[in-house]
Amino acid sequence: MKLQRTLWMMACCAMSANSALAQQTVRLNQVGVYPGQEKVVVVDAAAKGGKITVRDSKTGKKAGRVKVLRTVKSPWSGKQRTVIAVQGLGEGVYSVKGAGNEAPMTLTVGPNALRDITKGSLKAFYYQRSGVPIEERYAGKWNRPAGHMDNKVAVHPSATSPGRPAGSFISSPLGWYDAGDYNKYIVNSAYSIGIMLCSYEQNKAYFDALDVNIPESGNRTADLLDEIMFNLKWMLTMQDPWDGGVYHKLTTPNFEGFVMPKDCHQQRYVVQKSVTASYDFAAVMAQAARIYKDNADYPAFSEQAARAAMAAYHWAEEHPEALYMQENMNKTFKPEVSTGTYGDGFAGDERFWAATELFLLTGDELFAQDAACNAPARFTLPTWGGIASLGTYELAVNAAQTEMGTNARRQLLAYSDSIVAATARSAFHTPSGNAAKDFGWGCLAEAFCTGGITLLYAYQLTGDAKYLAGAQQNADYLFGRNATGFCYVTGFGQKSPMHPHHRLSVADGIEAPVPGLLVGGPNPGQQDKGSNLNYASSQPDESYADHEASYASNEIAINWNASLVAMLGWIDAVSK
Repeated sequence: MKLQRTLWMMACCAMSANSALAQQTVRLNQVGVYPGQEKVVVVDAAAKGGKITVRDSKTGKKAGRVKVLRTVKSPWSGKQRTVIAVQGLGEGVYSVKGAGNEAPMTLTVGPNALRDITKGSLKAFYYQRSGVPIEERYAGKWNRPAGHMDNKVAVHPSATSPGRPAGSFISSPLGWYDAGDYNKYIVNSAYSIGIMLCSYEQNKAYFDALDVNIPESGNRTADLLDEIMFNLKWMLTMQDPWDGGVYHKLTTPNFEGFVMPKDCHQQRYVVQKSVTASYDFAAVMAQAARIYKDNADYPAFSEQAARAAMAAYHWAEEHPEALYMQENMNKTFKPEVSTGTYGDGFAGDERFWAATELFLLTGDELFAQDAACNAPARFTLPTWGGIASLGTYELAVNAAQTEMGTNARRQLLAYSDSIVAATARSAFHTPSGNAAKDFGWGCLAEAFCTGGITLLYAYQLTGDAKYLAGAQQNADYLFGRNATGFCYVTGFGQKSPMHPHHRLSVADGIEAPVPGLLVGGPNPGQQDKGSNLNYASSQPDESYADHEASYASNEIAINWNASLVAMLGWIDAVSK
């Protein structure tokens, strides 16, 4: 229960501190940094010259040496930022204050600096579990009764097969709620599991020792793998045994209101089998079959997952045009479905990832040929809809001696070098977040976390410390060294989101949100802007609203949290 008490305390501290820190000019990592890590603080240069004072929180004495690295003008807002390195700090807790009358910020230096927030971000998946009660001994005050048992899910007319006609029912329990809503989506689930398994494979000893207090804790399997298995079990139920195709999602026709799961009563459906869902399913089942091989707690899973992966891959090969187009589907089939689409007009990247994972599982050269035919020409950061880079990661470390592995390594390192080079002129001393395109829907995960993961692969491949430093710098950004001053993970830091777009956090009657959730982050698109929601700024890196109505900047999602877990666990495993 130690972790849970820590989370409660952090959530309470964040709640009381947010209003007091609204005009803060000092920006720093509010969670913690490692003794061997560079300690960087950013100050609004207009605030009395951008000066800071650092004191030991216990003694009140001045500490460290302050070195100004540069002053940089924001390319968007025009604000001047002073980037400061604080040198000579040993382990301890320090108070960092600007030149004005604002409250000081806390800088914590110590080993395992990101251990608690890694645990918290993984524990967040437990709160997202569907179909089971969330128990007080694991969840504290965020406990709740079970909802969405999903033991009588209707087959939508778009999803029929000879063995499963429209209106028939299947059982499809367990799995994670996808985001702020209560539906379950194969495409996003596959991405989420895939990126966490990538990190696990490179940091097995670390994750094997990580205890996050879930019902399965104490068995012979890493808690990360136990939590992932909860969703894998659901994913297996989403494959039609008649032909091997995989349903795109399990959903209600319309989003539920902001109520608790037990109060949701819409009929739920499995909807259309899609080529992207089937390839993603094939990829993650093949990956999991390899990683869970000979697992003592799930002895039958690996063989079952391998068979399921093969069947899904073959279905996708035979149905290349089965893209999920919800608007077109609604013209033909009823009831109409208006929930998240995860639509994608191109399946080549999913095919590449699936072929790569099946090659690594089986060694079959036919899969290697399929992967080579669909390999990307350059590296791009992975997202649920642009997933090729998960295959690139795998080939770079697991097939290094092959031509594909060599190309994957070259692409990955070239990309890593390009973003690391930007740090020296960055306003917040980070590899990511230096171009307007870095901000948008889910940017904190899809630029900063996946950028950090890519740099950690580069560090693994080369041993060059600049890549590890880059990943740590991206974490610094997430945890407060940014334009808004928010630590963007609920329940952590001095100033964190209190009103995420998350039905569980809104409807549970608890003032503090469910902890450990990464919000989407600054989004200049402001797709949710309206009569009841206005943003304080339209600048790319400031376009954030801590409001439950802000699905464009303040929603949570399993793919974003999965990227956070993957990056933080890896950083904590290798940092000193």
